[in-house]
Amino acid sequence: MHIPPALRHRRYLYLWSGQVISIAGSQMQWAALHWHIRALTGEPNPLALGGIGLARILPVIIFSFLGGPAADTYNRRRILFLTQTVMALAALALAVLTFEGRITIWLIYLLTAVQAAAQAFDGPARQALIPNLVPAGDLPNAFSMSSIAMNTGAIIGPVLSGVVIATLGQGYTYLFNAFSFLAVIAALIAMGAVAQDTKQRPGIHIEAAIEGFRFIFSKKIIFSTMLIDFVATFFASAKTMLPIVARDILRVGEIGYGWLSAAESIGSVIAGGILSQVATLRRQGRLFISAVTVFGLATILFGFAYRIGPGVILFVLPGLSVTLAFLVAFLGLALAGAADAVSTIIRNTIRQLNTPDHIRGRMVSVNQIFFQGGPQLGEVEAGIVASLFGVPAAIISGGIGCLIGVGLITMKWPELRRYNGDEYLTVPSSAA
Repeated sequence: MHIPPALRHRRYLYLWSGQVISIAGSQMQWAALHWHIRALTGEPNPLALGGIGLARILPVIIFSFLGGPAADTYNRRRILFLTQTVMALAALALAVLTFEGRITIWLIYLLTAVQAAAQAFDGPARQALIPNLVPAGDLPNAFSMSSIAMNTGAIIGPVLSGVVIATLGQGYTYLFNAFSFLAVIAALIAMGAVAQDTKQRPGIHIEAAIEGFRFIFSKKIIFSTMLIDFVATFFASAKTMLPIVARDILRVGEIGYGWLSAAESIGSVIAGGILSQVATLRRQGRLFISAVTVFGLATILFGFAYRIGPGVILFVLPGLSVTLAFLVAFLGLALAGAADAVSTIIRNTIRQLNTPDHIRGRMVSVNQIFFQGGPQLGEVEAGIVASLFGVPAAIISGGIGCLIGVGLITMKWPELRRYNGDEYLTVPSSAA
């Protein structure tokens, strides 16, 4: 074991530490939102749960055309100050409305859309900032550590969400999230000024956004990974139906829901921790394809969990009787999370190392449409399929769709299989 190279860079360490706390708060809110909507509907309503995905993706699609050029034109650190503040205020509004008993599903959708609009600017600025904080040689490790931060927060957040809802009430999950954004704001203050390539300032206009799309489509290795990411998450959005799986199928209540919500992230942290100890990843293309394939298979396993010993109690935890069906569901989600962590680290490394600094923001903004569009539109798709054929059928068919999509895309772009990991454009870094 050794200290991951990326954490030896002071400014990246600040950002990483702040993200762990902030992501925990955001994931607490995300899990709470789904549970809140299920409670407000009074009965299982997959379409209402799917609607939250639509509320998130529409602002991303609209504002990502501006977020990318903004990250390449203006100071990325200052953009993050603004976006983190907006998202904190939206979370605070959710808390106040819930405490006062004035919250509705439509207000949840609206405030979720406000946060998503801010995220459309935050994502490109934050991801494009990371190569300015570490040298190119440590970038794969930085994305491995970012994956650990993301998934550590995604373990802590949902587990705490279930506990907080059961003990303090729904509104406190949103309040805690509002305060968690202060961790990233403090990190941005502590890191000080960060240099970036300002020689080419594209401005915020449609031509600058189009240039980002042209760049993506000209790079087959980048475009193919984005397309696989979109297809896999569109079909295999298993977590969308978790409130119904936990409450109405497995009947495990808030505590069990919290653990199921954290399962993918537990698998992701384990996989990310292993990869953080690997100095160099080879045969990245084959590893990426294998990881997404495992992701689809794990989703199918999760979909079949309800048929495997639902009445067989294995052991009892505080507030939760663990059945065989619950354990299989948990393991399926954890395996999906581990596979997703591997694919995320590889595809982020491929994109950043093959993109010059002056267009990184726009590359990330296009990727954001694929990365968030897949799971958010997938929530809508899962809601429709679940309302027609049932929740298990929606999950299982999604895993099958993921496998078919990966196979077709790999056949279309066979160069992805041959990608090793050292065929990248070396981009100067200002890391210190």
